[in-house]
Amino acid sequence: MLLRKELLREFIRENNLTTAREIQNALKDVFASTLQEMLEAELDEHLGYTKYDYKNKTTNNSRNGSSSKKVLSDLGEIQLAIPRDREGEFEPKAVKKHQTDVSGIEDKILGMYAKGMTTRDISDHLQEIYGIEASHTLISRITDKISPLAQEWQNRPLDSIYPVVFLDAIHYKVRSEGKIINKAAYIIMGISMSGIKDILGIWVGENENAKYWLSVLTELKNRGVNDSYIAAIDGLTGFKDAIKAVFPNTEIQRCIIPQIRNSTKYIPYKHRKEFCRDLKEIYTASTEQLALMAMDNIKSKWSHLYSISINSWENNWEELSTFFKYPEEIRRMIYTTNAMESFNRQLRKLTKSRSIFPSDDSLLKMLYLATQDVVKKWTQNLRGWSQILAQLSIHLKIDLMKA
Repeated sequence: MLLRKELLREFIRENNLTTAREIQNALKDVFASTLQEMLEAELDEHLGYTKYDYKNKTTNNSRNGSSSKKVLSDLGEIQLAIPRDREGEFEPKAVKKHQTDVSGIEDKILGMYAKGMTTRDISDHLQEIYGIEASHTLISRITDKISPLAQEWQNRPLDSIYPVVFLDAIHYKVRSEGKIINKAAYIIMGISMSGIKDILGIWVGENENAKYWLSVLTELKNRGVNDSYIAAIDGLTGFKDAIKAVFPNTEIQRCIIPQIRNSTKYIPYKHRKEFCRDLKEIYTASTEQLALMAMDNIKSKWSHLYSISINSWENNWEELSTFFKYPEEIRRMIYTTNAMESFNRQLRKLTKSRSIFPSDDSLLKMLYLATQDVVKKWTQNLRGWSQILAQLSIHLKIDLMKA
């Protein structure tokens, strides 16, 4: 320990170090020199003799100068002279051919990209913090490596059964053909047989309709999903017809919270509190029969003023009332899309710094990275899942415990 301290003090004195920046530059020089010596030693071993040691030379091969190369390191950009042999057989290991990065810089860039930073932000950050000059082109090239990983994840095999799935959409502004348009990222979350949440896929599109959802659900089926028993959705257009075509036994539950928001947004403030109190009698009723009675009461009281809001409940009642068939534990899980909304909040938190995405691919890359950051924490099954599964088994007349 004493020897180490003395060597460090000597290093500081020799280099006249007084600031953190000077220490970093000095360490960068040491690192570059060390890496250069490693390359020279590798060539010595490859040729079987050291430089100028011609007495021990037993090969026709020999040194053939060097080529200049810049590489990125954790200490910044460094310049190396890559030694060559005359026969072109030398393959360095310390810095491989075509390798331009000898640090964890790629991980840093991907981490910052996942947090919503633009390529310009990342470039400025690397320059300011690490003294690394990374061009936008280099950063884009690194982030482009995400695309095949995202595609592989999007096409991975899935479980055969997800008892409950949640579907929702988040809207983003994306540049397309010189225009900025609104696009939706449609997300499907599944609860596995073991009660673990997972994101089954993310699709970016402009318009939702039955044909669109048919292609998405067909993709899930092709990836191995044979059945799902309950789909909790947020009023997605065309989804009902599509899911009946692909998974005919699936029951649909429209999320109550967005329904409340939509049916009260045109209610004046003076009536909103009372109207919401009457609405609550509908969706908190213990049975569907009591809920329909509450519906009749609200119609007689408010239909002459707010018929559009009430008609919305009547027109969508088949999908809004599914949860009445189930016990309280299942009701709490499906009558709101809380699990999906919680995931969406985390996505928005990670993407809030990006007001506009340059392309669909850029949006998908960021959503993929953000999703991986979130789902790695999903290791525990849902609370009370065994009871929920048992209740579903009774309702569906299927032994899900053995499925």
